[in-house]
Amino acid sequence: MRTLTDGTLIAGPAAARPAAASLRFSWIGFAALLVTLLTLVPLAFILWVTVQTGWQTAISLIFRPRVGELLVNTLLLELLAVPACAVLSVALGWLTERSDLAGARLWSWLCVAPLAVPAFIHSYAWVTIVPGLNGLGAGVLVSVLAYFPFLYLPVSAALRRLDPALEDAAAALGHGPWSVFFRVVLPQLRLALCGGALLVGLHLLAEYGLFVFVRFDTFTTAIVDQFQSTFNGPAANMLAGVLITCCFALLALEMLARGDERYARVGSGAARHPAKAKLGRAALPSLLMLAVVTALSLGVPFYTIARWLWAGGLQVWRMDEIGAALGHTTVLALGGALLATLAAIPMAWLSIRAPGRLQRMLEGCNYMVGSLPGVVVALALVTLTVRYLLPLYQTLATILVAYMLMFLPRAIISLRASIAQAPPELEQAAMNLGRRPFNALWSTTIRLSAPGAAAGMALVALGILNELTATQMLAPSGTRTLALAFWAYSGEIDYAAAAPYALIMVAASLPLTWLLYVQSKKMAGQ
Repeated sequence: MRTLTDGTLIAGPAAARPAAASLRFSWIGFAALLVTLLTLVPLAFILWVTVQTGWQTAISLIFRPRVGELLVNTLLLELLAVPACAVLSVALGWLTERSDLAGARLWSWLCVAPLAVPAFIHSYAWVTIVPGLNGLGAGVLVSVLAYFPFLYLPVSAALRRLDPALEDAAAALGHGPWSVFFRVVLPQLRLALCGGALLVGLHLLAEYGLFVFVRFDTFTTAIVDQFQSTFNGPAANMLAGVLITCCFALLALEMLARGDERYARVGSGAARHPAKAKLGRAALPSLLMLAVVTALSLGVPFYTIARWLWAGGLQVWRMDEIGAALGHTTVLALGGALLATLAAIPMAWLSIRAPGRLQRMLEGCNYMVGSLPGVVVALALVTLTVRYLLPLYQTLATILVAYMLMFLPRAIISLRASIAQAPPELEQAAMNLGRRPFNALWSTTIRLSAPGAAAGMALVALGILNELTATQMLAPSGTRTLALAFWAYSGEIDYAAAAPYALIMVAASLPLTWLLYVQSKKMAGQ
């Protein structure tokens, strides 16, 4: 820390060390360790069940035609859907950020808005319009329409930040527009593309409802079917083990594709904003493409919901059932969001105040569980409670722990950004005034990071609102969330009765989707 002539204190890395050192190995480190150990339970338990099952039985359950079929389905789905999302997102991102497209801001919001529609509602909408839609082609189509915004957001943000100096230099050397794009612009989008592609790939591995509607078998649908039909623990656990292996393979592939290249502007001055490319004759086809994408990704779900609401009339609004489902969803969403945020505080604090090798390893474990499909987390907790903690089976405590494990990374990321903006000297000053470490932390850093905590809670609550597989397997008897009620009615082919629940879920998701859109604009300096 140093003092300016006006007495202002400036904090630096050296100033943060006393506060960090005083708490590094105290209760907060112990709490972070306990949470990390809890996040490893799904992985450790599935490994333990594999050992208990016996290698011969495990091998016979893994190396069988059914697993091979599911693996082929998974590979084809990833190989077709993820590149399609990438191509579509790059095209839409370039049009909305780097061209003179009419109404670019409106179109950019419409490219993000499909995130407000849960993937299984996308699938419900398409199947009710095209009843014969099924199989791999249907799965790829609906997946791309539901998940391309996960790639559009980082790609469009990266395009806004690019310095056009490199493009100008390439053009001056005689490269044409297409050559400049593929040689200069596209390589600078590598990090955004890899991160978004990983997110889409992990969602495809975890998705259940979307693929059930289009009758396309994946590991997640097979695990849930195995659990619901025969409660076959070993077979379901072996499928979960293969699914986890697919997740880790995706993580490794993303790290390999990301590489260590650096695309940053070095030198004096500031990067200027790029000039908008003139579309000319391509303006009308570009607008048509955006209109078609919007119609398919937003028009079809909203049209379908409106159609079934009109067909069902007032009688589908069973307010007693809807009110109960909304109440159960609210309790679970708020409880899970609060638990995940509280559990995230120790690791978020350590990542900012006491960074180091051990901290990075523990934080990586917390993020790892977020990459696991919810069905894997739920299956581990189901088997654990049934075998050893039966009183906790299908209780509120178990499902809240599952939500905490699944959505912990969302809370950590949001809290970490806010804690980084809270001066560490405030904690030290509070302790010097006689407050205990916990009280000092709570009265200073935690209060200042309240906006980040609120954003993290909102992100977790949105995930819980749309969660299906873990809720199906772990919810207490009598619990009926919006997602479960929608799934029950749609499973009975009563699409009209399911429509009100679909509408409420979309309406509740739209504000947070808008928040994500606004935050992406702020991060890019707009």
